[in-house]
Amino acid sequence: MARIAGVNIPTNKRVVIALQYIHGIGSALAQEICDKVGITAERRVNQLTDAEVLQIRETIDRDYMVEGDLRRETAVNVKRLMDLGCYRGLRHRRGLPVRGQRTHTNARTRKGPAKPIAGKKQAARK
Repeated sequence: MARIAGVNIPTNKRVVIALQYIHGIGSALAQEICDKVGITAERRVNQLTDAEVLQIRETIDRDYMVEGDLRRETAVNVKRLMDLGCYRGLRHRRGLPVRGQRTHTNARTRKGPAKPIAGKKQAARK
């Protein structure tokens, strides 16, 4: 099992797919990394030599922000918005959707499970 950027990537998958297990690398970046290193899309991780794995690791470390650094930067950006007290920061602080979605219904992912309201059922029957 190859270990790149602190993540064990699966050995039996294609390199382009396996690189996407790293936080911060999607399909486009994975393809770009493979092109830079010179690995074809059909190759699998278990077919890579140690030198190629090292080359991939060095390319990612040098050119891309992934895993811990990316998570840290994202957290700092959100904290900055919250400290500023801007609209987006207030939405983050309250745990509500930030990008203009409706909250009257839906938004359960962001708000959490529904909390029952006392006396709601009797009011609905009348």
